[in-house]
Amino acid sequence: MFNYIERKLVKDSYGDQEEKETFLYGKLALHVFIVLFTLITFSSTFRTVKAGEVGVVTRFGKVTGRTLEPGLHVVTPYFDRVQVYNTKKVIYETTIAEKQKGSDADYKDFPVDTNTLDGQQVDIFYTVRFSVDPTKAGWVAQNVGSQSALVEKIVKTESRIWARNVPRRFDAESLYTGDGSQKVQDEIFKALVETFKSNGLTLDGVGVREIKFTDAYVQAIESKQIEAVKVETEKNIAEQSKYRKEASITEAEAQAKAQELQRQTISPELLEKIWIEKWDGKLPQYMLGDSNSLIQLPNR
Repeated sequence: MFNYIERKLVKDSYGDQEEKETFLYGKLALHVFIVLFTLITFSSTFRTVKAGEVGVVTRFGKVTGRTLEPGLHVVTPYFDRVQVYNTKKVIYETTIAEKQKGSDADYKDFPVDTNTLDGQQVDIFYTVRFSVDPTKAGWVAQNVGSQSALVEKIVKTESRIWARNVPRRFDAESLYTGDGSQKVQDEIFKALVETFKSNGLTLDGVGVREIKFTDAYVQAIESKQIEAVKVETEKNIAEQSKYRKEASITEAEAQAKAQELQRQTISPELLEKIWIEKWDGKLPQYMLGDSNSLIQLPNR
């Protein structure tokens, strides 16, 4: 009997200790929860918008119409969310995979493949520089979505459509050797500027960096250019030969006219006068005989 009572007292003592520890742990957990809740509430009450950004406040996914400029702002915790857009100039660039790693563009994509007016296959490498209009950020959040969605749905989609369609208006040779590349760039810009504006974007510039042709076409163009150079060279040689020939004829004609003029102007009296002026007073030592032989005259 005494052993039973003793065991019960010991057991009750241990039970009180466990309940006390459980209470303490629960109290500690409650304090930790209160502290974390307070910190989360405090941090979600204040939102900082960085320079070059704009924030759009949404509540339960709905755009409230409130736009946050750079600085510190107070929002309703647990109810409000802030969709941030980059209002600085952003670059969308198309290039091959090997060069994408070294590119500083904000958004990278692959080149656009298309055809020229005369059916030549080309790849278009281009760059689009743009920014989000901060005054239309609320409209963008409501109608398009996040900045990534904006780039995907507007910048990428629209620019690739026009980069594929505009070169089809030009023949391959004008794009390869003429000013077609500049014209393509200008037309793409004109096609995009209003579309970007209506979707809350400011288009800063479009640059067609390269129109890449197939190796076969490049070789054909180079061969054609080499032949053109040869033809031009041969033409120049022929022109030079013709010029030299005409110059020789002109010179010969001039000499003939000069000689004819001399024959017409030199008279026997003039020749005698010239002979007398040039004579040194010495008589000739030889004379021409009947058989065209020279006969020496005696000294006098």
